[in-house]
Amino acid sequence: MTDDNAYTPMPDYESYSLEELAQALNSIDATEYPERAAKISALIAERKSKLHASHETISKANDKIIRTEQVKFHGKAGEFFSIWIVNLLLSIVTLGIYSAWATVRTKRYFYSNTELDGHRFSYLAEPLQILKGRIIAVILFGGYFFLTTINPAAALIFALVLMALTPALIIMSMRFRLRMTAYRNVRFSFKGRWGEAFALFVLLPIASVFTLYLLMPWVLKKIDAFLVNESCFGNKSFSTTLDTGKYYRTSVGVLFISLCLMLISSFVLGIGAVAMSNGGSPSVSALATILLVLFYLVAYAVVSGYYNARIRNHIFQNTQLENVAQFNSSLAAGALIKLRLVNALAIVLTLGMALPWAKVRSAKLYADATEVKMFEGFDQVLVGSSGSAGAVAEEAATLFDVDVALG
Repeated sequence: MTDDNAYTPMPDYESYSLEELAQALNSIDATEYPERAAKISALIAERKSKLHASHETISKANDKIIRTEQVKFHGKAGEFFSIWIVNLLLSIVTLGIYSAWATVRTKRYFYSNTELDGHRFSYLAEPLQILKGRIIAVILFGGYFFLTTINPAAALIFALVLMALTPALIIMSMRFRLRMTAYRNVRFSFKGRWGEAFALFVLLPIASVFTLYLLMPWVLKKIDAFLVNESCFGNKSFSTTLDTGKYYRTSVGVLFISLCLMLISSFVLGIGAVAMSNGGSPSVSALATILLVLFYLVAYAVVSGYYNARIRNHIFQNTQLENVAQFNSSLAAGALIKLRLVNALAIVLTLGMALPWAKVRSAKLYADATEVKMFEGFDQVLVGSSGSAGAVAEEAATLFDVDVALG
């Protein structure tokens, strides 16, 4: 069968849209009009190819960095001290009830004084949400200690149940904390699931014991990756690719520093023991005890500062928000160690009154070390579904010392 092109002019398919071409192809008989069918099919393939290339161009354009912004913290120690002292006094007078309001006031101060690209963060939780969760957490904590006094076996079972529930507490805690955080009227969210959290926070740490903790750096990497990759900002997801070797190298550095500090500690203890055996006065023993306590504070500041700075930098430098932003951290380990040492010394010498000053200094150091590279898609983030979350898990996690911080 021949095409009737010789007798009927072929339509100007070049002017057809992609949808019109598809309709034309479906409406003609390809066996009766093979040339027209071939022409339409070729045009459809060409249009689809151009459309795909266009989408790739748009995607690459969205990944184009348009500016780099430094995170800024505008809080002042004097301002926060007035908030902190009122929070402290009212919490004491109300036997801790006001602590929920104190938590919200504190977080709102720090969030509202943290600026990125001319916009500041918001903390959206209400005190009653925190208070309800805190009451339930206190009941759980009190129930555990009550069981330890009347039935240690039941207390052990209760503790095991709490351990099994820890992943759920962490998941709900992360959901609550992120959902209560907003930037440019867009909320953060967390979509992690209990099953993976149970494996990461319970099973893998237990498994690492049987490897003499040689598996622990890898476990810590998996936990950090989980916390980042399951976090969202609006309808965009965070993603990170972390290096296991970085965690192992950092862990080796921590181990080396710890061994050196242990040798120094042993030397101090040896001097104290010799002094006591030679009839040293009680004041010498007291001085040795004070020095030992101070030494452990210094050791903690050095080890934690070294680890946190290196891992924080690694996480930030390898994390991005899909077509929106890339992150960078340049936190020096020496600067963080110095900050923690000075903060600890100031808090001890002022009997805790320097705590607001220490918190403001810490927030400023972290902000100064953080910058964000913004893509052209930065202004196109839409509000995503943040789900529901309660404060119960966050307060219970805090009460039972479940640390879910990054780095």
